[in-house]
Amino acid sequence: MAADQTGGDNTSANGDLWWTERILHEIQAEHPGELVRTGSPYFLCSVLPTHWRSNKTLPIAFKVVALGDVMDGTIVTVRAGNDENCCAELRNCTAVMKNQIAKFNDLRFVGRSGRGKSFTITITISSSPPQVTTYTKAIKVTVDGPREPRSKTRATQYTIHTSINLYFKYVHLKRFH
Repeated sequence: MAADQTGGDNTSANGDLWWTERILHEIQAEHPGELVRTGSPYFLCSVLPTHWRSNKTLPIAFKVVALGDVMDGTIVTVRAGNDENCCAELRNCTAVMKNQIAKFNDLRFVGRSGRGKSFTITITISSSPPQVTTYTKAIKVTVDGPREPRSKTRATQYTIHTSINLYFKYVHLKRFH
């Protein structure tokens, strides 16, 4: 058995979390691919799209699931930020906990995360004492949302094609003037 710095063993710290792992696996089996771990072992949340359009309704309602006891009626707040936009504007970012689930109806990310940047989501459960957890690199929010990547070959072909056309127009004009 490993000893900690105080001379005791560290199995009690790990032993306190065994039940969360069991519940976590049960919940994820019931909802495969829908829920993701947060920074706290006591909370899960909905998986967000990796890239989304600003102020557009999410494809599914965002949920926060408590693995431990959180009283019904407890307010849950979601915030988003990163190093470029520390407190992004959100709409409908509060929900009420009921049966261990806080469901955010029509959560919208109005603020943008910045080119190539994703938001970290901070989830605050207004229990006593308050509990805070995070969902890192959760979602990238841009004005135009996800789009097909630009093909370098297509852009190059377009440039070559345009250059050839301009050359022939120039030659044609030189010939007749």
